[in-house]
Amino acid sequence: MFSYYHKLSSEVYDLDKPIGHSFGDAEFYSERLSTCKGNILEPGVGTGRILIPLLEEGLKVDGFDVSQEMLSICRHNCETRGLTPTLFQERMESFSLPTMYEAIIVPTGTFLLLHKREDSIKALNNFYQHLSHQGKLILDIFLQTDLSIGSVSTKALETKNGDLITLEQKKVEIDYINQYTISHNRYEKWQNGTLIQTELERFPLRWYGVEEFKMILEQIGFKDIIITADYKFGQYPSNSSQIITFEATVNKS
Repeated sequence: MFSYYHKLSSEVYDLDKPIGHSFGDAEFYSERLSTCKGNILEPGVGTGRILIPLLEEGLKVDGFDVSQEMLSICRHNCETRGLTPTLFQERMESFSLPTMYEAIIVPTGTFLLLHKREDSIKALNNFYQHLSHQGKLILDIFLQTDLSIGSVSTKALETKNGDLITLEQKKVEIDYINQYTISHNRYEKWQNGTLIQTELERFPLRWYGVEEFKMILEQIGFKDIIITADYKFGQYPSNSSQIITFEATVNKS
């Protein structure tokens, strides 16, 4: 049965991208949010890799995720550091909160998990509605450069108690018209050479062109859009392997 960021995949995420690990994004988001005095929201908070450093700097950050397993790990990671943020289960396209935020952040390409166009548009509109006047959306995407059916990648990670988790990722579908891929991920946990747990995951990823995504933000109403490559602020992308960050402002006056 296919799950989505269930127990094993969430455990692998926490092992593979632990708190304190950065691709340059932790420092970038810290710098871009350093002047924020109000509330910040991180949809798709995951295990807290970005959230926790921001909280430790004294910023007021709430977070939500669609995966209860991810939230459980995030809560544990926060508790071990004496942090008590507001964390809850929700979806980007349908959350509704009484709070207006000074900034909403979606690092690490998490937004691309909304592979259906209508859901991604709803989510961006939702972000816009939950941002205060002059509030900022800061969001990462990446381009998909491996568009080949059947391509397989594997990795293995050791848990803290010495178990081994293996992951096999296989691309099974590419929709060129609607701009998304589907991969099937197989997780297996091994203990002393014995398979003790298996998990299958259907993993969608959408892709956008750089100028395409900028136009979408403009159509929703965002202003002053700044595009950044590889967390070098304002440096426009120059190749397809770079992480691309959009910073956009809400003007509700």
